[in-house]
Amino acid sequence: MAKKTAARNFEQGLQELEQLVERLEQGELSLDDSMGEFERGIQLARQCQTQLSQSEQKVAILLEKDAQVDLHPFTGDD
Repeated sequence: MAKKTAARNFEQGLQELEQLVERLEQGELSLDDSMGEFERGIQLARQCQTQLSQSEQKVAILLEKDAQVDLHPFTGDD
């Protein structure tokens, strides 16, 4: 369940970041609002980057373990 929550949190964070960028690009926000959005964007970008790094580490660990195990195709006779 934690994996699904983490993936959902990443997707939500990325979506929020994309929406935030769109609002900033429109140029209709006040300076204070723009700064607030920018700060939130930095937080979201860091969170997403952290989650991506953690996922990359997990994949690397799994691939390393996979390389250490002598895998052979399942033939049904095993």
